[in-house]
Amino acid sequence: MKKLCLPVLGILFFVSPQLSGQGQWNVVPGKITTPWATNVNQQQPLPEYPRPQLVRKEWQNLNGLWDYAIVDKNQNAIPKTFDGKILVPYPIESALSGVGKKVGKDNFLWYRKNFQIEKNLKNKKLILHFGAVDWQTAIFINGKQAGTHEGGYDPFSFDITPYLKKGRTQEIAIRVWDPTDAGPQPRGKQVSNPEGIWYTSVTGIWQTVWIEEVPTTYIISTKQTPDIDNHVLNIETFIEESLPGDQINVIALKKGIVAAKSTGNADGNIQLKIPDPVFWSPGNPFLYDLKIQIIRKGKVIDEAASYFAFRKISMEKDNKGIQRMMLNHQFVFQFGPLDQGWWPDGLYTAPTEEATLNDLVKTKGMGFNMIRKHVKVEPARWYHDCDSLGILVWQDMPSGDLGDNAWNSHPGIISGKNLDKNRSPESEAIYRKEWKAIIDALYNFPCIVVWVPFNEAWGEFKTREITAWTKNYDPSRLVNSASGGNFLQTGDILDIHNYPDPEMPTPAIFGSKQILVLGEFGGLGLPIEGHTWMQKGNWGYQSFKNADELRKRYSELIQNVNNLIPLGLSAAVYTQTTDVENEINGLMTYDRKVIKMGEKEIHEINQKLYQHKIQ
Repeated sequence: MKKLCLPVLGILFFVSPQLSGQGQWNVVPGKITTPWATNVNQQQPLPEYPRPQLVRKEWQNLNGLWDYAIVDKNQNAIPKTFDGKILVPYPIESALSGVGKKVGKDNFLWYRKNFQIEKNLKNKKLILHFGAVDWQTAIFINGKQAGTHEGGYDPFSFDITPYLKKGRTQEIAIRVWDPTDAGPQPRGKQVSNPEGIWYTSVTGIWQTVWIEEVPTTYIISTKQTPDIDNHVLNIETFIEESLPGDQINVIALKKGIVAAKSTGNADGNIQLKIPDPVFWSPGNPFLYDLKIQIIRKGKVIDEAASYFAFRKISMEKDNKGIQRMMLNHQFVFQFGPLDQGWWPDGLYTAPTEEATLNDLVKTKGMGFNMIRKHVKVEPARWYHDCDSLGILVWQDMPSGDLGDNAWNSHPGIISGKNLDKNRSPESEAIYRKEWKAIIDALYNFPCIVVWVPFNEAWGEFKTREITAWTKNYDPSRLVNSASGGNFLQTGDILDIHNYPDPEMPTPAIFGSKQILVLGEFGGLGLPIEGHTWMQKGNWGYQSFKNADELRKRYSELIQNVNNLIPLGLSAAVYTQTTDVENEINGLMTYDRKVIKMGEKEIHEINQKLYQHKIQ
């Protein structure tokens, strides 16, 4: 399969040779690793351009060796001495960080690095970007605080121009606090004491850190919404410091040839009418290129590259009156694995771009057309790869503030009771802020077709209100209110979980109002000696002794799913892509070295699910 990735583009900045600790980095021993761990380059880990939906030519990757220190939370000042070197952006608890230490709620994690800039920044700004830092972050440039951020899964940035000092060499220091499961913030499956389905904590920087030079007036972001029924792409632009008379010029290209162009006012809405559009689907993941320019008095002030796809996800009734999930007005059964996005060597962070692509290419190769990204958000490049490969994505909101929830999990009965959790005002505010930030950050990726605010009553609160807000904020996608959670008959989808055998909500009762899906099933386990996180204590929902037994049982489950599709089932999610720590119910081992049932064999078994013609 063709490898699709963005180039590493031109560089204006240079990381200072603060390399006295270059030889100090090694992978922390003691756990299994993926094949890509040996390919990690300590000079420039994860060097790829990190923001594929808004690409500029001039940027600098700040990943690499930084100083780090773990200090008591009462110490707010930048430490005078540091503990050693850490390889950014791998979390400090991970093997690839070179540290492998736990931080905990009572400590701060500090980072420090010097970098160099161009001498002349006249009429320009220097923007510092973070893909993600878990959880509460304070940024210091040359000893002065430049900004703070709360949120472990959304990208953020600061204009650091006012804090630069004379000369080329500048210092950045970062203070991070993360209470993990002792706080109310979104944290997915992270816990302080991992066991069962709960995994090792992730603290600090876990996505790329980078800087770019921009003009005083520049494109902050865009919001791109395809309308396949009218062959139109709607584009909303967000511009920093635009002036009266500034114009936005947008050009769409189809295989390098201009397909459409339009000009409008800065900070306004622009429509591109695309003749004979090619629709995006898993079978034909066609992407249009996009060029966006700010024009002032006939000159290009700023320019960025992007892309888009024509696709529509919708809910429509079939000829039996059952709601179906439609892609471009056609029924496509959506089937994919529950994808945790964890790595034995990098935890939240994939070792390399090749590792990320391998997971996705293998998922597609095994005959899946969808992924449910489970209580985690990935770096932007992951979604770009899904766009390019043609993989549909259901995006979960990372869970948090768990406990004290009642859970109505019966697959055939919807309770009339309101079982929502009573969260504190602080907890609610944190959830709402980060959910909005996540949707904003991921909005332009066409692969995402479903938002999932809650999973299995994990911190589920004000379900109807959150569902309505999500649907109103992004009406272009479906909303799966609570995957396997408390069922309040709200949102587009009714999603049950059932292990190991497939089940579905009763079509005669629920099918006329909501799309019926099986949000989790399977969980068939097979430990592979030499490829497990732990020697003992591994588990699956149903365990087997060898691949033949596993394959036979998997085939039975898929046939049962196949029988449910004509009755009204629109999608199913199999648990899961890989083993994760103690869990051994992955299609692949945690180190990605073994596909347990064979890629071709799984692909052949899965094909029957896509043969249904639903009218």
